Amino acid sequence: MGAPLHLSQEHPLSTAAPPEAPKATRQRRSTTVEGFRVLGVAVRREPVVFWLSTIGSVLFGVLTVADAWVLGWSTDHVVLPAFRDGEIGVGMLVAVVALFVGVALLRAVGIVARRLGAGLMQYRMQAHSRREVTRKYLELPFAWHQKHPTGQLLSNASSDVEAAWAPIAPFPMALGTVVMMVIAVAQMFAADVVLAVVGLLVFPAVVLANLWYQKLSSPLMTQAQRLRAEVSEVAHESFDGAMVVKTLGREAQETERFAAKVNELRDVTVRAGKVRAVFDPVLAALPNLGVLVVLAVGVARVESGATAAGSVVTVAYLLTVVAFPIRAIGWLLGEFPRSVVGWQRVRSVLDAEGRMEHGTATAPTGDPAGARLDVTHLGWTYDDAEPLLRDVTFHVEPGRTVALVGATASGKSTLTTLLARLVDPTTGSVAVDGVDLRDLAEGELARVVSVVPQTAFLFDDTVRGNVTLGGDYTEDEVRAALRVAQAEEFVDRLPQGLDTPLGERGTSLSGGQRQRISLARALIRRPRLLVLDDATSAVDPEVEARILASLRHREGGGEGTTLVVVAYRKATIGLADEVLHLADGTVADRGTHTELLARNEAYARLVNAYETQEDEQ
Repeated sequence: MGAPLHLSQEHPLSTAAPPEAPKATRQRRSTTVEGFRVLGVAVRREPVVFWLSTIGSVLFGVLTVADAWVLGWSTDHVVLPAFRDGEIGVGMLVAVVALFVGVALLRAVGIVARRLGAGLMQYRMQAHSRREVTRKYLELPFAWHQKHPTGQLLSNASSDVEAAWAPIAPFPMALGTVVMMVIAVAQMFAADVVLAVVGLLVFPAVVLANLWYQKLSSPLMTQAQRLRAEVSEVAHESFDGAMVVKTLGREAQETERFAAKVNELRDVTVRAGKVRAVFDPVLAALPNLGVLVVLAVGVARVESGATAAGSVVTVAYLLTVVAFPIRAIGWLLGEFPRSVVGWQRVRSVLDAEGRMEHGTATAPTGDPAGARLDVTHLGWTYDDAEPLLRDVTFHVEPGRTVALVGATASGKSTLTTLLARLVDPTTGSVAVDGVDLRDLAEGELARVVSVVPQTAFLFDDTVRGNVTLGGDYTEDEVRAALRVAQAEEFVDRLPQGLDTPLGERGTSLSGGQRQRISLARALIRRPRLLVLDDATSAVDPEVEARILASLRHREGGGEGTTLVVVAYRKATIGLADEVLHLADGTVADRGTHTELLARNEAYARLVNAYETQEDEQ
């Protein structure tokens, strides 16, 4: 398959327009030029396959033109003498048949090579691009993903990639037919210069037709690709929120919302199809009109003795041969508007900036106890708006448990993403065992820090597969992690135990069971710092207490993992060694749960309100 396709700033196709160049300027560039530049990426990426396909196409083109020579030669040496003499020689007849059969067989070889190479090249490029887009998604920081809808990302990796490389299929054929056209035109001039000039008058009309097509179709293709992403986005959102849609009886409204986007996409593609429906017949008709004119002029020239009948037949046939390259080039140019739009959308991902940089430091190892966490003057903001976190400073000693308590939008979940370095702080730093997270080498952070979110995501896999995620863990290690997460008992009751398939997103389990499997997934990696973002909210308080107690004294791990827990329940908060009360994006107070209840009215009101609400439920 070769090396992956890398598009850097030095690459001519990956270089973004300069800041002073507006987007409209790029769109005004010739679609044909941009289309060939996109194909240039494929040619450089798959040169061997490209030349195999092109040579096959050239062979096909040459032998198609050879048919015209065989036809002209047969007319002058076999057909006309047969009419004149009233008989045909067996030897000449065999020679004609042999020529036609030989040309046909070699042309078939060219067709196979052309189609095989073009298909292989197209599918390879699609695979390369999808891998590059996916790799880029993994490289881009969490903050970038928060700004781009899932439906758009799916569209970039699927329909946009397909659109970008759609011209590869007709490209080798078009190149081969250009050779065929050059040879055919040369033969036309060799047969009769006047008839050749008359026949080739169709070419200016073909150029004008292509310019007209691109002018009308390019904006429609741009709109269609955008709408495909929006349709994907609406569908993904509706399916992802199926429970909300069902429980609130919103099926009809969601259907209408989806239908509106689908109908809009349909209308745009129908308009583009109408333009194409006019363009293709025009390309097909122009050479045929040229043939009629050649025949009319040719009859007059034969009657005047200026040319031979065989020359008229040769030029007329060659003009029909030239019609095929014209159509092939038309197919290629017809794919360019959609291809250019698809490539621009793919390139917008590949050129995206914001890759998270990593250092070279290694995470401290060898100590079974928890890690020391130092958060110093931490600040973070969305798009330079009002800071969500500001000057947050606290320290957690190894093996200790800290609870983060705060009202909605106080910055608790954002703080957990910073502790796992899903995003980098705007100001300040986060350090584990004295090492700034930004200084750790890639992959090192995952060895010491794990985050378990409130919304537990499970893959369409078995219990074992969801816990190990392909890691090399023994069954004893899997069971130990499940035991700490208080999940071993219910897992053993499943039909196939650890090998029970859980279905998409683990829909066969309850919310609390999914949370415990998700927790076991983090625990099996034995993190020295574990961040729980309300990760036991769907678990019974009694079970939650056992989980937290087990985490503080891990099996075989001495004084267990350092814990940072986003908590609401009094029982959970009461288990923490220290509580941080977050308010307005900063640490408003800190101390034990008992101390904060006694001295901080806002804190007491918050936790008591939650406890009252829970009791009422």
